[in-house]
Amino acid sequence: MMAQVAGISASAVRRIWKAHGLQPNSWRQFKLSNDPRFVDKQRDVVGLYVDPPAHAIMLSVDGKSQIEVAVTV
Repeated sequence: MMAQVAGISASAVRRIWKAHGLQPNSWRQFKLSNDPRFVDKQRDVVGLYVDPPAHAIMLSVDGKSQIEVAVTV
């Protein structure tokens, strides 16, 4: 589908993915947090992306594939 939209061959898409170390087909499952405050925390993080505070710098750190931490300074 990406090749059709971009107007290039499927093999060109695969070469581009490989050149950049992308593996979109290696995804197997999604782990949802069992943290009882997950929804509240998720809203806080999404809110920072959607409406960041004035004069803020937002850093997003992903140390593990299941964990994302957002820090606002």
